Amino acid sequence: MNLAYFISNRISKQSDGTFSAAINRIAVVSTGLGLAVLLVAFMVLLGFKAQIKNKIYSFSGHLIVNKYTLSTSFEETSISVSDSLLHQLSEYPLTERIQPYAMKAGLIKAIRPKAETNLQETKEVQGVIMKGVDHHFDTATFKKHLIIGKFPDFSGKGYSTQVALSQKIANYLQLKVGGEVMIYFVQDPPRFRKLQVVGIYETGLEEFDEKIIIGDLDLIRRINGWNESQAGGIELFINDLDQLENAESDLFNSLDINLYVNKVTDKYVQIFDWLNLLNRNVVILLTIILFVVGTSIISILLILIMERTQMIGVMKSLGASNRLIQSVFIWNGIRLIVKGLILGNIVGISLGLIQYFLKIIPLDTANYYMSHVPIEFDIVTIIGLNVLVLSIVGLTLFIPVTIISKVQPIKAIQFD
Repeated sequence: MNLAYFISNRISKQSDGTFSAAINRIAVVSTGLGLAVLLVAFMVLLGFKAQIKNKIYSFSGHLIVNKYTLSTSFEETSISVSDSLLHQLSEYPLTERIQPYAMKAGLIKAIRPKAETNLQETKEVQGVIMKGVDHHFDTATFKKHLIIGKFPDFSGKGYSTQVALSQKIANYLQLKVGGEVMIYFVQDPPRFRKLQVVGIYETGLEEFDEKIIIGDLDLIRRINGWNESQAGGIELFINDLDQLENAESDLFNSLDINLYVNKVTDKYVQIFDWLNLLNRNVVILLTIILFVVGTSIISILLILIMERTQMIGVMKSLGASNRLIQSVFIWNGIRLIVKGLILGNIVGISLGLIQYFLKIIPLDTANYYMSHVPIEFDIVTIIGLNVLVLSIVGLTLFIPVTIISKVQPIKAIQFD
């Protein structure tokens, strides 16, 4: 058996009910609370990032391929969705799936039945962007945002007049599922269509809720005079977001010169910049917590060394080396840290589970894009935080034990 570990274990047991025991509990609690705070912070950060990214990816691909143009309009110049282009995009190694789409600006106005003509007629015209999609659209992911109704059905012949719009637009126009709207497309000559609202969604993201309605791609093709092989662009989803920059570069260099590849992080740069700001805040919190816990461990170990000064003197008079005595206190410090990590994991993960299932902490949707604090469990992050705290705080143990080499046996034995 390791002698230093054996001595450390014995003096730890003998200190029960003493001042040392109280100091040990403070070390365990401070380490545990520090880790618990870090675990909750990272679970919330990962939850925010996952929730917001999933909402964005419900409306936009990771990469968007469209015609190269200097226009800042929401409407794209059409591209030819040829078999060769689809094959080229599908065969790219990182491609998970692709979907054609088109955007069309317009004004919508609620159509009131005669029985409802007494309703207020104010705020009944709303500027919107219709996003036309087809059967390639990932309806399963989008349905997570539906709060009432269903996703439009595009399986019939011709084009569908069913649409899904946001709760914000529905409230603005005093609409419910089953209601009808008239949409006026801004072009020369103007075109209009009667549409039926079959679903209402809510994401909490103003970029979508204030202006996007989901409709049939074939309807936009008909309005624009496009054939069935034309679209505003193609959205491409990849299976490894860490390779997003490389994928953009590879596709940009391989596609025709008149096609442009845009990343979703550039299209919604403000949202992703906000997420990066959250990363910085968590890094600052991590640094502060590690500093506080490390400082408390140093202070507590110094107190324990001062309390055991006579023992140190006796051990040195019996021939114990400085290294052996230092190892005794390092083992004692490691024991305290490990107990603190166990406590921190229990507290941190328990708080995360409570919020994950009960959602007891609400948020203002207008400011935070969601109605409650999100939680995301990632085993790699949890293990990484435990290893980081154990490593960094463990290294601080070597700072206070250096004073042991300066203790003189004669003075230490007389120490009171």
